[in-house]
Amino acid sequence: MALIKPSSLYDKVWDRHVVKTYDDGSALLYVDRHLVQEVSSPQAFAGLTENGRGIRRADAHLAVADHAVPTTDRSLPLAEGLARRQVARLVENAHAFGIPYIPVRDRRHGIVHVIGPELGFTLPGTTLVCGDSHTCTHGAFGAIAFGIGASECECVFATQTLRQRRQKTLRIRLEGERPEGVEVKDFILAIIATIGVGGGAGYAIEYAGPAVAALSMEQRMTLCNMSIEAGSRVGMVAPDEKTIAYLKGRPLAPKGALWDRAVTDWLSLASDEGAVFDREVVIDVGALAPFVSWGTTPEECAPITGTVPDPAAEPDAGRRAKIERSLDYMALEPGMALSDIRIDRVFIGSCTNGRIEDLRKAADVVSGRKVAESVAAIVVPGSMAVRLQAEEEGLDRIFIDAGFEWRAAGCSMCVAMNDDRLAEGERCASTSNRNFEGRQGKGGRTHLMSPPMAAAAALTGRLTDVRQMGRNP
Repeated sequence: MALIKPSSLYDKVWDRHVVKTYDDGSALLYVDRHLVQEVSSPQAFAGLTENGRGIRRADAHLAVADHAVPTTDRSLPLAEGLARRQVARLVENAHAFGIPYIPVRDRRHGIVHVIGPELGFTLPGTTLVCGDSHTCTHGAFGAIAFGIGASECECVFATQTLRQRRQKTLRIRLEGERPEGVEVKDFILAIIATIGVGGGAGYAIEYAGPAVAALSMEQRMTLCNMSIEAGSRVGMVAPDEKTIAYLKGRPLAPKGALWDRAVTDWLSLASDEGAVFDREVVIDVGALAPFVSWGTTPEECAPITGTVPDPAAEPDAGRRAKIERSLDYMALEPGMALSDIRIDRVFIGSCTNGRIEDLRKAADVVSGRKVAESVAAIVVPGSMAVRLQAEEEGLDRIFIDAGFEWRAAGCSMCVAMNDDRLAEGERCASTSNRNFEGRQGKGGRTHLMSPPMAAAAALTGRLTDVRQMGRNP
């Protein structure tokens, strides 16, 4: 009798969804869930119409507009322009093809990667796709979740399948106890700084270890969300009792006997003891300090206690040129302390850090204090549910009294496809996921950090070690 080979979480979920294997090693993968938003879907719907195809499983899709929608007064109609046309087209297509759609003013509205888990649309052991690279967020539930392009969206609409290649496996073990003032955003920035923006390319990452087990589900979502910034399309955490507790009672989660069966199945997905990974990385989170980015890629970051790097100290010519370009764009001088960098704007929000736990931690720093006169700061909840919960807890008053603007849900300044964007030359302390050139607005300069660190920067007008802020007055 042949022994059963120990399997990883990724391999277990992958094997369950293979419909057919091809001679070139690729596989036809069944797709359980598809999240649809206004930016990536128009071409896919147009392709269906042109080719006379329908939707194979309308109930397996969920549509919401999040990228282009304004985060100001939702009682007003959308202003004439691209955002209004994009939202109108999504509404039209969703109705025409019978796909569930969540309106902008609905209490369930929000960023697609925030509302998927909130509604229980995201479930362990599933395959989930969306026309957005941060779909890896949903891997926090033990799902294989990844971003796809417009033509792939059309394929999922029509067939509920995609042809894919199995990824290699990378396990990143986080050891140690998280120090005071260090957040999960610092974990992932430290990981990216360690392995590089291409370090996860071709791998499905599984985050494991005692420091991961200690994380809440919202923190695990932040961790998995930025797997794509490490080069990986897939980031996963094995389901456990925290996963079960989060999902129980969610509107679209299983009920009754189906729930009991699902829980038993979900808890069996964890990587087997003895499972072999193609690569392993171990990081001691106990040695970390809060991180901030200084350059134009997420790997160009360092502890807030550090300094801007000197290109002259880099022996590799290619890396030296990259550092020089980044410093030129960011208008920074080699050797200057990161804590001396002045900022103009603060953005707290995004699918990375726009959940209720993020807002609570930022509000704890802000409470009883005032935003620096030189800074314009906004808080954008990741969903309407987060906004309502924050208002019930009084977090909105804390932010408003401190001088922040309190906004409606949406992608907002993370992507600058809406009214929220940086002016040329403006510098922003941001809780979003990317600091690429022009990401938050043409000529804008972005420094990535955790919500408490962004809150501290808002109060001081510069990049600030939140651990030095002391207790609230």
